[in-house]
Amino acid sequence: MVTGAAAAAVLTGCSTEETEEQERRRTSGSVADPARAEAALRRRLATASGALLDQYDAVIAQHPALSGQLTALRAAVAEHVTALAGPAVTALPAVAPPAVPADAGAALKALATAERQISDAHSASLVDAEPELARLLASVAAAGAGHAYLLTKRDS
Repeated sequence: MVTGAAAAAVLTGCSTEETEEQERRRTSGSVADPARAEAALRRRLATASGALLDQYDAVIAQHPALSGQLTALRAAVAEHVTALAGPAVTALPAVAPPAVPADAGAALKALATAERQISDAHSASLVDAEPELARLLASVAAAGAGHAYLLTKRDS
């Protein structure tokens, strides 16, 4: 009897403490508004993809011979930036692209590495995204992995 009563008191206390903690968070504003959280996630991911787009532009500018190979991939990345930004993100911060290697092969390898990193970042963000955004992230991550493969594929 005593053990049951003590357990009930402990459980009730935990339940009350959790409810009070949730209420404190809600009234103090420490729990993020879902719309604001999604906008922040979109901004972060669109900024990262925008930096990748800038890297494509820099590689094309330094290695114009690669333009034919990179134009379609670059266009897809531009669409990803637009889709990820969504209607809530109006302007993205400018990010300076890394230096472009003088060797065209090294420049392609650097782009492939950047594509993989962005793809991994999009995949990692799936757990924080609402279902609609998660589907978009999964598609963009898969496209990035495909781009990385195409950038490193050797024609024989």
